[in-house]
Amino acid sequence: MARLTKAQREWRPGMPKKRRSTKVMFASTVLLLEAFVMFFATLAVFGLRRGEFPPAVILGVGIGLSVVMIVACAFLTRPWGMGLGWILQLVLILSGIFEPAMFLVGALFAAAWWYGIRTGIRLDREAGARAREQAAWEAAQPDQAGPGQQPQSP
Repeated sequence: MARLTKAQREWRPGMPKKRRSTKVMFASTVLLLEAFVMFFATLAVFGLRRGEFPPAVILGVGIGLSVVMIVACAFLTRPWGMGLGWILQLVLILSGIFEPAMFLVGALFAAAWWYGIRTGIRLDREAGARAREQAAWEAAQPDQAGPGQQPQSP
């Protein structure tokens, strides 16, 4: 017997689909891109500074940070998830200690993170307002079918 998720157990016919947060989607996109950048920066540091640091430490820390950035995407819906994202922005900027080009790359990604969060909040707010307006219109027009609804039969 297959186990149902909480959303599947709570679903009822006619329930509107829960809207995903644009802010979380933008933040996840930036974190995933940063994970790729961190992986390739790790390879660059491994190739350029192999004599300065033990190779296992370079690869372990760099790949570990890439994995943390990917896993952090799962926690962006939690209250502390965005704070974790900001900490990861700081870590990416501070990786410039080992490869100076990362100061610039980290700062640019932090700007993309800030812009994505800010724009996502605005878009989520606008989508919520549209949903409230649609619900009010449907309540005022009970004889007309809204999007995704079947027309009522007499």
